[in-house]
Amino acid sequence: MSDLLQYFRIEARELVDELTVALSELARGGPAADAARTALRHAHTLKGAARVVGQTDMADRVHELEEMLGPHRNSEQPLPTAELDQMQQLVDGLSAGLEQLGGSEEPAPEAAPIPAPRANPEAPASSTLDPAPAERIPDPLPTARASLLEIDNLINGVVQTRTQLSTVRDGALRARRLRAVAEATGRLTDSQIEELTTLARILETSADRIDRELREVYTTAEQLRLIPVETIVPDLERGVRDVTAAQGKRARLEVRGAEIALDATILAGVQTALRQIVRNAVAHGVETPAQRRALGKDESGRVQVEISHGAQGVRFRCTDDGRGIDLDAVRRKLVQTGRAPDAGIDDAQVLQLLLGSGISTAGTVSEISGHGIGLDVVQDVVRRTGGRIEITTTPGQGTTIDLTTPATMTAQEVVLVRPTESADLAALPLRAVRQARRIGPDDFSGALAVRHNGRRIPYVPLADVLTLPADSVGPEENGRTVLLLEGGRGLVAVGVTRLVGTAEVAVRALPELAPVPPLVCGIWIDIDGRARPVLDPAEVAAVAATRRLPRVSTPVPLPPATASPTTASPTPGAPVPILIVDDSLTTRMLERSILQAAGYRVDEAGSAEEGLAMAARQRYAVAVVDVEMPGMNGFAFIEQTRTRPELRHMPCILVTTKAGPEDRERGRAAGARAHIDKGEFHQSTLLDAVARLVTEHTAERPSAEDAG
Repeated sequence: MSDLLQYFRIEARELVDELTVALSELARGGPAADAARTALRHAHTLKGAARVVGQTDMADRVHELEEMLGPHRNSEQPLPTAELDQMQQLVDGLSAGLEQLGGSEEPAPEAAPIPAPRANPEAPASSTLDPAPAERIPDPLPTARASLLEIDNLINGVVQTRTQLSTVRDGALRARRLRAVAEATGRLTDSQIEELTTLARILETSADRIDRELREVYTTAEQLRLIPVETIVPDLERGVRDVTAAQGKRARLEVRGAEIALDATILAGVQTALRQIVRNAVAHGVETPAQRRALGKDESGRVQVEISHGAQGVRFRCTDDGRGIDLDAVRRKLVQTGRAPDAGIDDAQVLQLLLGSGISTAGTVSEISGHGIGLDVVQDVVRRTGGRIEITTTPGQGTTIDLTTPATMTAQEVVLVRPTESADLAALPLRAVRQARRIGPDDFSGALAVRHNGRRIPYVPLADVLTLPADSVGPEENGRTVLLLEGGRGLVAVGVTRLVGTAEVAVRALPELAPVPPLVCGIWIDIDGRARPVLDPAEVAAVAATRRLPRVSTPVPLPPATASPTTASPTPGAPVPILIVDDSLTTRMLERSILQAAGYRVDEAGSAEEGLAMAARQRYAVAVVDVEMPGMNGFAFIEQTRTRPELRHMPCILVTTKAGPEDRERGRAAGARAHIDKGEFHQSTLLDAVARLVTEHTAERPSAEDAG
């Protein structure tokens, strides 16, 4: 029973955290249906698990929560505030019950009640309130992970094992050479030659399979070191609820970038600091509902935490829309306590002194109603982690606190690119990539910009950013591949030679004295032990925004002085052009890498509408199309290509998760020439379908043109 209870505690903690997230979604005030159904699903699972391990009290409380959620599962109205408060109290009680469950096998006692709001919720907060002593002890970060030494040993073992695969591949190569010699000399029988062929194929297939599995083990081992920031979000949300319940305020927490994962020891310190910052933002920044109404603000305050990774480490930016810090009051307090020489210090000095002032809680809250409380706790975390903290404030509009901490390692999803054909791989954070697309000569607006959605945005080849020699012969004649990158100053277009794909990698911090430019924010080590740069989107965007002249070695292509692209024929010997139409960046990159490796020239469209426009300008041999896309779907796209004379030549392949009998029939009716299930996707299936249609297209085209 003890093992079962242990598993229950782990599962129940995850389910309670999921319930907390669902209630936070309900608190945003939109239609309740989706979030209510999500919460009901998690509650049902939790109730069943609790009954299995004999936690009947907990199961009964979860059942009570289900009864409250049930009427809202199809509601298009926001959840009433009173009911939401009751649900949050139940979930907090479940969380407290799990903490009390601990290592005991006895049923958990009833959770301690949540403090009730004051009788007069519009009254100002009490000057003696100090949230810090009242806060609940949060759940410790997950620590059931292997030691770093064990993980490093595993990673080293994977690398060493992978080097041995070269022996297997050499054996396969020798078998094929022996077969070639035997065929030429006739010294072996046909059956013996066939056995050599089979042996070589088995060795090659086995080596490929082992290589893939070793890569998966390597990636998993790297990620075992790290814990996502999202694991501490429920603790922050509970902190907001505790303060709003005690003070009769309304506030919501919004967190962005929580998918970034950090080393557990760093994240534990950050959690302590963020908890204090978030609670302070509500307790001493956000006004009461009556005060906010009088100021023309929404009655519910907003506290936003944004996490991002840069060259200096991981930044946690906490912003509220409250009253801001009363700098004059802080200045007077600093002078009174002797921490400032006189009242002539400027605002920046006031904020700097406030961080290390050690002003007492009661005195600060009663006199300045700002963020002075608890900042000594935050400063202590900053000192221990070697980070830094900055504060900016605007009276009446709110306060922003930036907490930056060095991170030895983070897990991030990245886009892998080659700036030039001869350059090493580089990576850009996937969260900053808004779109990847192929642009042609007509998309350029001068040498330094491209047009996108009617706007002119800065353009720069990544080779220029990295000061690399450009390709002597590149893809410029037929267009370029660009990433539309969000760098903090708006979109910029970054030109690359090749998109390799996406990956989740462990990004390591740079050594302090490493001679690298500011645009490199970290490195990741591939399975072969090579260090690859991870680029800072903000720095890349800054280079694009300030770029003045293009490099002579990478001339901007001019529009061709030929006939309409629709009727233009491919250059003999040129790669066959294929169009990919899919709203998923990851899917487009996967299909692109497969087709480019097979020698095709690939263009991409992020929507059916964009794909039709591209197909009208450029003749494609085949289109590879998704079904479910915003706006026009894939079926409608294919129907358009069949009804428009200038597009009838282009056969279409559906690659989609909608692969049931009805979907396949609908695809055939629309005119799809092949239907590939993403759930059973294999690159050979795609390549065979494309090759077959390209062959048919090539055979049919001369007769069709002659007839025209």
